[in-house]
Amino acid sequence: MITEEKFRRLAGEITGDLYTDITQRILYATDASAYREVPLAVTRPAGRDDIKKIIAFARNEGTSVIPRGAGTSLAGQVVGPGIVMDISKHLNRILEFNPEEHWVKVEPGVVLAELNRYVAPHGLQFGPETSTANRCCMGGMLGNNSCGAHSIIHGSVRDHILEVDAVLSDGSEVHFGALTTEEFNAKCDGDPELLETQIYRNLRNILSDRQNVEEIEREFPHPELRRRNNGYALDVLLRTDAFTGNGEKINVCRLLAGSEGTLAFTTAMKLNLVPVTEQKTGLLCAHFSSLQDAVRANIIVLKHSPAAVELIDDYIVNCTGDNIEQSKNRFFIKGDPKAILLIEIIRPTVEEIEKTASAMERDMIAAGYGYHFPLYTGADEMARVWELRKAGLGVLLNIPGRRKSVQVIEDTAVLPELLPGYLEDVTAVLEKYGLSCAYYAHIATGELHLSPLLDLKDPADIEIFHGLARDIAMLVKKYRGSLSGEHGDGRLRGEFIPLMLGEHNYELLKTIKKTWDPTSVFNPGKITDTPPITENLRYPAGVRIKVPGIVFDFPEEEGLLYATEKCSGSADCRKSALVGGTMCPTFMAMGDEDKSTRARANILREFLTRSEKRDPFDHEEIYRVMDLCLSCKACKAECPSNVDMAKLKAEFMQHYYDIHHVPFRAWLIAWLPRIYVPGMMIRPLTNLVTSTALFKRIIGFSVKRPIPALSPMTLRSWKKRHERKNGQLNGSKGTVCLFADEFTNYNESDIGIKAVMLLERLGYSVIIPRHRESGRTFLSKGLIRSARKLALKNILMLRDVVSDDRPLIGIEPSALLTFRDEYPEMAGEALAEDARNIARNALLFEEFISRETERGNITPDQFTDRALNILLHGHCQQKAVASTAPTIRMLSLPRNYSVEEINDGCCGMAGAFGYEKEHYDLSMKIGEMVLFPAVRAAEADTVIAAPGTSCRNHIADGTGRRALHPVEIMYEALKKQA
Repeated sequence: MITEEKFRRLAGEITGDLYTDITQRILYATDASAYREVPLAVTRPAGRDDIKKIIAFARNEGTSVIPRGAGTSLAGQVVGPGIVMDISKHLNRILEFNPEEHWVKVEPGVVLAELNRYVAPHGLQFGPETSTANRCCMGGMLGNNSCGAHSIIHGSVRDHILEVDAVLSDGSEVHFGALTTEEFNAKCDGDPELLETQIYRNLRNILSDRQNVEEIEREFPHPELRRRNNGYALDVLLRTDAFTGNGEKINVCRLLAGSEGTLAFTTAMKLNLVPVTEQKTGLLCAHFSSLQDAVRANIIVLKHSPAAVELIDDYIVNCTGDNIEQSKNRFFIKGDPKAILLIEIIRPTVEEIEKTASAMERDMIAAGYGYHFPLYTGADEMARVWELRKAGLGVLLNIPGRRKSVQVIEDTAVLPELLPGYLEDVTAVLEKYGLSCAYYAHIATGELHLSPLLDLKDPADIEIFHGLARDIAMLVKKYRGSLSGEHGDGRLRGEFIPLMLGEHNYELLKTIKKTWDPTSVFNPGKITDTPPITENLRYPAGVRIKVPGIVFDFPEEEGLLYATEKCSGSADCRKSALVGGTMCPTFMAMGDEDKSTRARANILREFLTRSEKRDPFDHEEIYRVMDLCLSCKACKAECPSNVDMAKLKAEFMQHYYDIHHVPFRAWLIAWLPRIYVPGMMIRPLTNLVTSTALFKRIIGFSVKRPIPALSPMTLRSWKKRHERKNGQLNGSKGTVCLFADEFTNYNESDIGIKAVMLLERLGYSVIIPRHRESGRTFLSKGLIRSARKLALKNILMLRDVVSDDRPLIGIEPSALLTFRDEYPEMAGEALAEDARNIARNALLFEEFISRETERGNITPDQFTDRALNILLHGHCQQKAVASTAPTIRMLSLPRNYSVEEINDGCCGMAGAFGYEKEHYDLSMKIGEMVLFPAVRAAEADTVIAAPGTSCRNHIADGTGRRALHPVEIMYEALKKQA
């Protein structure tokens, strides 16, 4: 038993972090696999000394350490009952770079995409590129021997690992690298008391034994198979000069590749880099009427030397239709293909690409395969196709029903020429169990990702889970393939290694493990001595829990819990600001697991599933993790599983407030639009009071942040005066309804006034219909019952006013988009159709202008010809629910206006979040990641544009520059009337 006092002493001895609280332990209890084990503690070592102290502590206390990076493992490699060591926070430096010799030395927490960004100016990259490149760490890639779509060219990490610095299980430090036979033998003949010597000697003894050699050569996967991650790579070391006399140096780093942190703890690694091709790239998207046709066509394609060939089936294609982000990437799909091959062609010229693609197409058609063969050579088009492919795993989790896509036989690899027969046998096994399955593959190298639909809460399906894994293992063995092509053995496949490699070879692996790690301190239960694959699954077997939503519609059987469980743990939310994207801003700023979207889903799922309290929402642990969710909605679009954390947070907060109470500040923010009404009557006094430090302290706002003042008059009152003075304009181009949102109406009525005048000048009649506030302030604070009341009132008020011919136009994205996003899910059955009709006709101002421009109702001739450079910061909810593309199109309407969009995410203000005293520093840190530096770097005559009111305030506070709403820019761009 390790006491808290012992952990406290360890925490005092290390420089990094150590956590034993239940929250952090829960957040590290799962990865992207089906497994869950709550660790004893979580540490984030700051350097090599910390690592050695933590290993010594674990060894002395009889426990283990589990190395962890981004936690994207699909086979449970980073799940275990010991001490999790997260290297992603502090051990993420690039230590040395030699562009002339094409190598780089990095710590294990360096993210692949960031590494490639660092070396790109020198025309270099790390060859193996995983689909998780924007968050996976190099240590995890070494542990898994990762590869990627271009493994036919670049192979795996094992082919590019040059040297490794590591700490061994006894705490000694060691350096591994390529050795001549003489150097290898010298290592073997060194001090017998040294663990390093024992390691080398053990390898020599194993690989010098004739029987062992025969067993390895007979039982390991076929030597020509590129993707092979079963067990320890003894077959790779066997093919070196020390044992064959072939002149190839022996390098133990190649054994560490794929060892899953079970042999040593890597502190640094030297990696080979490859040149970024300067040749042209094309992507041929071959459509097929059957899966077998695609698999057989792959053999034909390989004769033409493609750079990559990827397969996706109709399951995945169909799932992308309901994904906000991926639906935009379906442009290349024609008809109803059962399978598509994405064939990448790299050649010196586009003409040669076209020639190769034509030859491929001719050969496939001649063989009777395929019906549509679009070729793309544009970088944007190809990137969108690849994005759809990479999202395959996540989108499968959106399939309705109890059974979900399960990772169990998703990583098998056989020689490509054997795939047709193998696929037929696999189909027979699936039919035996009555399973349907999604197929996607790195088919050029024979790897097939099979994702059957199973319910791992159902004891019967858990039995199928095990039986299917065993049967497919036997089938892979028949074809002399690898049960793991890239995802590793972990908890998922370790049980079947004796079957795959033979009992004799399995004993050799156990000998390796015992020699390197006598006390099993490094990640036990992976590769050797693995428990049955049905132990420690994420969900309790046979348990069904119905968690209905209070307001939002959660139509699936298990309600809110089902929506939470859609998070697979794939860690798309752990991207950095350097990589780009919007999700998740707090993680981008802090780099802490508990600031990620995944963490919020994990903590909510855990207590909804396993709480000992009468009400599972009564957990401050959930509240604390949810607190830093900005409700930016980026996860709804960027998460491949469409986990809408803003919606889940709002539901949780209402439950939590029902148990406890609504804090005064939350109540004040939510009801602010109502408080504005009497505030406008004494506007000068209101503005004076709200600007004081005392007022800000009383309500819990930061004194460093100015509070937006009330406008001299509301938009509604100005519109009434405008109509009394000028009458109601009968616009020749139609009538529009302007939504006088609570922010524009009270704080920025000048923008609303310009919107009205702009629309009228363009030929439209503008009315402001009767409506209530949008409810955004209530939603942001979790007062969703009040938000729903407002939604219902607005639906009733607007359902007979808003139509296809009379759209509802909004200025503030967060307010207008409630009609598109939340209202249909709050309307209830009686008003659902009305809500959907309003949602369909609720347009952002820029969407309306772009639509009317496309229809020819608005032309560039109505605007100035003078030049202007505009730097645009897009609203995060606009990016998630709609798009910034219409904003760019509208701002580009004047002929000489040039628009550049900042590649950033949420500004950091997020409504009231950035005003709150405990969140001010974080909000500023988020702004400083990309937005503020970009604004400061802009030329003085560049106009900064931002549709969001909180974004504009944040830019002003953080940079001193005034940002304009696009409406203001377009109003000023109008040609002056004669």
